[in-house]
Amino acid sequence: MAKTISQEFIKGLWTEIPPFRLVLGLCPALAVTKSVENGIGMGLATTFVLLCSNLLVSLLRNIIPPKIRIACFIIIIATFVTVVELMMQAYTYPLYQALGIFIPLIVVNCIVLGRAEAFAFKNPIFPSVADGLGIGVGFTLALGALGAVRELLGSGTLLGHAMFGPGFQPFAFMVEAPGAFVSLGLMLCFMNMLGKR
Repeated sequence: MAKTISQEFIKGLWTEIPPFRLVLGLCPALAVTKSVENGIGMGLATTFVLLCSNLLVSLLRNIIPPKIRIACFIIIIATFVTVVELMMQAYTYPLYQALGIFIPLIVVNCIVLGRAEAFAFKNPIFPSVADGLGIGVGFTLALGALGAVRELLGSGTLLGHAMFGPGFQPFAFMVEAPGAFVSLGLMLCFMNMLGKR
């Protein structure tokens, strides 16, 4: 049992990392990763929702009628997204403003709904929690890495601190939409090269 739980957690860190392996959650991955802070903030919000929704779906899996399961999943996920949104408004308002509409859109994020349908509805509590936590941490790491690349090359900073001398000319397009696609493509290439080894 312990081996299965650790395997469920670890798979989200590499073999099923959402933006790179499952190719899910690309909209927030591309839209909010102009900085490391935004990427990690979005990842942590999604991790919280994943963890709580997987836990509740797993707890209620024998009670939820199969014919209305998707509607029930959306209600459960929307509840936790509302909690995250209110907590961010109260404690991290600048981050909440930076992430904007993408916080409420976690409700329809394929990662969260997909894990509820594909895993939590079919498995007991502990593997479901491990799955949600692993996928969430993997998503957070991916968004943080993508944000780091874009912030470093597009602004010359990392977490707001200048990383290069005054002569550095940032690649301004890296913090725009094309830069998100270029960064994602390069990181996918790098991950595929590592995966083949």
